[in-house]
Amino acid sequence: MRRAVRGAALAQVAVLAGLLAGCSQPAEDDGAKPSASANGAADSAGSGKGDDVAARGGSVGAAGSACELPVAFDTAENWKAEAIDTGTAEGGDEVAAELAEALLHQGPFTAACEIDAKPAGNIGFIRVWRGEAGAGAGDARALLREFVKAEGDTSKAKYSDFSSDSDVSGAEVEYLYTSEALDETKKERAFLTVTAEGPVVVHLGGLDTGEHEDMLPAYELAKRTLRAT
Repeated sequence: MRRAVRGAALAQVAVLAGLLAGCSQPAEDDGAKPSASANGAADSAGSGKGDDVAARGGSVGAAGSACELPVAFDTAENWKAEAIDTGTAEGGDEVAAELAEALLHQGPFTAACEIDAKPAGNIGFIRVWRGEAGAGAGDARALLREFVKAEGDTSKAKYSDFSSDSDVSGAEVEYLYTSEALDETKKERAFLTVTAEGPVVVHLGGLDTGEHEDMLPAYELAKRTLRAT
């Protein structure tokens, strides 16, 4: 299997398998109700940890950076960025190849870049996903709903608008995701902006809600420094 597929797909497989033993509009709720197991994670929403911004370590998006994208943003100190090659795996196990291919796509979006938190001491990634040019006719919130829906068992989605320090605007969502493999519900969030080259989603997951909250300063840094390339 190609190295790029390992970077995107097998990193997620490791979490699911190896670690079993790792002026804005008001926010709106999508009306979904969490399961009983989600209540603990839901109670911690809006803790305010995301108000902090991480120290800058570098940036991605511009020409010559680890990931060339329609937008650029700063990455947190010690986080490591790597572009994702979405080419089909050659040879190897067919089931593994199909799994890798599935993990590279979420609804109409394709994985383009991941920024790994492990060198900074956390288990999780900021991942960047891209959509086709002209998708959604500029409706950022509708596109973000498609992204969340495609993830699977999600609930308690709260959507809002955002604007970066460079006046790049779009939609943002906070929600809960329940993993059947890990039998756990955890917080996730993402923001989306529409560019001439198509919509771009920046997503923060994490092994669990605790890891997610620890990584929020890096996510906030990306959002606040978002700029066009």
